[in-house]
Amino acid sequence: MTLSEFRRIAANGVWKQNTSLVQILGLCPLLAVTTNLVNGVMLSLATILVMALSGVVIASLRNLIPHEIRIPVFILIVATLVTVVDLLFNANLHQLYLVLGIFIPLITTNCIVLARVEAFANKNPPLQSLVDGVFMGVGMLWTLALLGGLRELIGQGTLFSGIDMVISGLDPIQVFPADYPGFLLVLLPPGAFIVLGCLVAWKNWIEARAAARKMSPRPLVGEGARKAGEGPP
Repeated sequence: MTLSEFRRIAANGVWKQNTSLVQILGLCPLLAVTTNLVNGVMLSLATILVMALSGVVIASLRNLIPHEIRIPVFILIVATLVTVVDLLFNANLHQLYLVLGIFIPLITTNCIVLARVEAFANKNPPLQSLVDGVFMGVGMLWTLALLGGLRELIGQGTLFSGIDMVISGLDPIQVFPADYPGFLLVLLPPGAFIVLGCLVAWKNWIEARAAARKMSPRPLVGEGARKAGEGPP
């Protein structure tokens, strides 16, 4: 894999084909889990692990899997990996496991995972599939972290609520004063849709500005130097 190919895959996963802001996949965990930053990050890390491993396995076996039964086989492979991740969370992060609940097993049917193994891992070598799975997950990670952080900050005035379930002894950061009344709407599903819509609009605005810069004419070097030299004697 060349460096340019690596950059292309990374850019597609993190920004250009971001699963949450462009493809709008996996809305169930996206809206339900991101009530705070920690939940969004930890579910994203679990998804990254599943996507990376499933991409490698399916890319390695793609020539051995009959085309007619590829989807059931893909689901079986993903379900096996999700079961391993689910047991690891239950054994090592039990309190967080109880909070995330059904959303860890639901990674099996997450459109993000199945779409990437079908569209990419089923057609590319294992190394490229590993990189694609990781960076598609990274794109989901920063989106859920930002969404969860904004909802938590506006909704209850804190950041890293629940971090003690991951690293014992740490406390959440109280950004707003302790008497901050909170904004309940942001913590409810309608608030998740509103904040997600704002993030999609923000990404589209950035891309529109970048496209406008590319389309705007630039003065020639010689012409610019000539105009700079002109002036009153």
